[in-house]
Amino acid sequence: MKNKKKSALKQTEGVSNSEIINNNFVSNFKSKQSKTINPETLVKGILNKNISYLSRAITLIESSNPKHQDYANTVLKSCLPYANKSIRIGITGVPGVGKSTFIEVFGKHLTALGKRVAVLAIDPSSSLTKGSILGDKTRMETLAKDENAYIRPSASGDSLGGVARKTRETIILCEAAGFDVILIETVGVGQSEIAVHSMVDFFLLLKLAGAGDELQGIKRGIIEMADAIAINKADGNTLEAAKLAKVEFNRALHLYPQKTSGWTPKVTLCSALKNEGIIEIWEMISEYIKLAKGTSYFDKRRHKQNTYWLHKTIENRLKSDFFNQPKVKVALQEQLKRIENNETTPFAAAEYILSLNKTL
Repeated sequence: MKNKKKSALKQTEGVSNSEIINNNFVSNFKSKQSKTINPETLVKGILNKNISYLSRAITLIESSNPKHQDYANTVLKSCLPYANKSIRIGITGVPGVGKSTFIEVFGKHLTALGKRVAVLAIDPSSSLTKGSILGDKTRMETLAKDENAYIRPSASGDSLGGVARKTRETIILCEAAGFDVILIETVGVGQSEIAVHSMVDFFLLLKLAGAGDELQGIKRGIIEMADAIAINKADGNTLEAAKLAKVEFNRALHLYPQKTSGWTPKVTLCSALKNEGIIEIWEMISEYIKLAKGTSYFDKRRHKQNTYWLHKTIENRLKSDFFNQPKVKVALQEQLKRIENNETTPFAAAEYILSLNKTL
C-alpha cells in the first residue's frame, strides 16, 4: 500500500495542480463514455443552462478523436440557432499585466449587474501532458464560486500563437447556454491576439506604466487592433507614471487611421487590485456596442468573422488531411533525413512532398 502511494506521488512530481485537475477531468470524462449521452439530451442540458452538460460538450469539441468530432458537430449545429446573442470581449496583455485579476474583478462587476459571464482562458500548454498549466480557476477563485460565472481554461496546444483550437466553437456553446458576456483571455504572446481579435466584438488591451511600451507601442500592430487600452495597476506609487503613459498612448492612437466602425479608441486607467476604473470600462464597452449596432457595423463584423473562420476551418482541415496521409508521413520523414544530410533543400523537399498530392 505504501509503495502505491509513493508511486502516485512520483507521478505527480513536477506537475501543476491545474494539470492534475485537467487530467483527472479528462480521465473521468473518458470513463463515462460507456454511458454516452445522445446529442439531443446534451443539447437540452446546455439550453437548460446545465454547466455539467456544457463542460462535456466543450470537452468533446476539444477532442481530436474523429468520433468525438462528429458528435460535437451535431451538438454545435443544434446549438447554433440559440447563439450570437452575447457580447464577446477579448482581453490581452503581456504576462504580468494582471489579466486574471482584472478579469475576476470585471466579471464580478458584470454578475452584480445580473449578467451571466463565461470566461474562456487560453492557457499555455504543458509540453508533457498538453494540459493547461496556469490554472485560471485557482487564480480566479472568487469568480469561480459565482453561480452566474463559468470559467473554462483551455490548453493552447500547438495551434497558432497559443490560441485554443476550438475556442470559436466553444463561444457558440456558451451563448446557447445563456451567457450574456463572453470574456476571452489570451496568452499574450503575439499571434494569439490576431486570432482572438477575429472572434470578438470588442478588443481590450491591458498595459502597464513604465514598462517601456509607450513609444514602442506606436510600432506594434496590437495597438491598431485595440478598441481600448486600459493601463492597469494605476495606483499608489505608479499612479503618476500611469497618467503619463495614458498621454503617450493617446498620442500613439492618433497616428492610426479612423476605424471603419466610426469608434475612436480610448485610453483609460484602472486598478483591478483596488477595483477602480472597472465601472468606467464596462460603460465604455457598452457605448461602443451601442454605436456598432446603431450603424449595423456589429452585424457586418460578425459576418466578416464567420467568413474568416470558414476559410480557416477549410485550411486546417486540408492541412490535417494532407499530413495524415500514409505516403506523406513516410515522405516527410525521408525528406527530413535528406535535409539533415545536406542532400536537398527545405524548398525542394516541400515541392516533392506537395507533388505527392497529385498522385494520391
